[in-house]
Amino acid sequence: MLEDDFTYVIRKAFKGLELAPAEAAARAGLAEKDVLAFSRGDFSADIARKLAPALGLDPEALANHAHYHPQPITLPEIQRLDLPFDGERVNAWLVRSGGTALLFDTGNDRDSCLTALGGIRPDQIFITHGHRDHIGGNASFEGIPIHGPEIPRTTPVAAGDSHTCGSLVIRAVDLSGHHTPQVGYLIEGLELPVLVTGDALFAGSMGGCPTRERYQHALARLDDVLAPLPDTTVLLPGHGPATTLGEERRSNPFLSAR
Repeated sequence: MLEDDFTYVIRKAFKGLELAPAEAAARAGLAEKDVLAFSRGDFSADIARKLAPALGLDPEALANHAHYHPQPITLPEIQRLDLPFDGERVNAWLVRSGGTALLFDTGNDRDSCLTALGGIRPDQIFITHGHRDHIGGNASFEGIPIHGPEIPRTTPVAAGDSHTCGSLVIRAVDLSGHHTPQVGYLIEGLELPVLVTGDALFAGSMGGCPTRERYQHALARLDDVLAPLPDTTVLLPGHGPATTLGEERRSNPFLSAR
């Protein structure tokens, strides 16, 4: 199940562009009442195709968003930890290669991530950003190195930093916007390239941004980070299912329009 349905996609675009539905409707040549109904869940592929350009979104990706779900990821080295978060869900990701176990984010509360690991003790932990649903379990991993961008009681990490962990190389990249600072982690050494995206990018969507400036910055950072990566790159988001960059380039309204 996707983290965001089409209503969240367009609301994030409205907010990121600081655009009222009435103005978006005028730009798209639509009635405001139809745009409002669409934003509240009354789906129409025709309205999606007409509205998307006014929001900087891809028309076909938005029109087909309700039917999109990425293909399951089958890399045996990657385990999704689907954790509770105030009635919703948040991801942590366990990546194992050889004798090395790495954890990316720790969930919303002290115990759920530790319990989900089932006795596995990570060698190192990497945090994408400081929102509480991604750092809530940090205190449960006393004695394990935790790396994070400007997060209290972690070893500082910034874009450009790299860590060699057994056969894996972890490279931090700047994915700020939804939260600043926020880093993603490129993982080299598995069968396919992997990018842990945190809340910068979800399957079919992206993390919401509080201002127009932050929204434009988030899109720019995605452009810069994703451009050199192959379609086979596996994306591990902070919420929702894993996906691949190729699928997102075709089906994510925020990416496929760019």
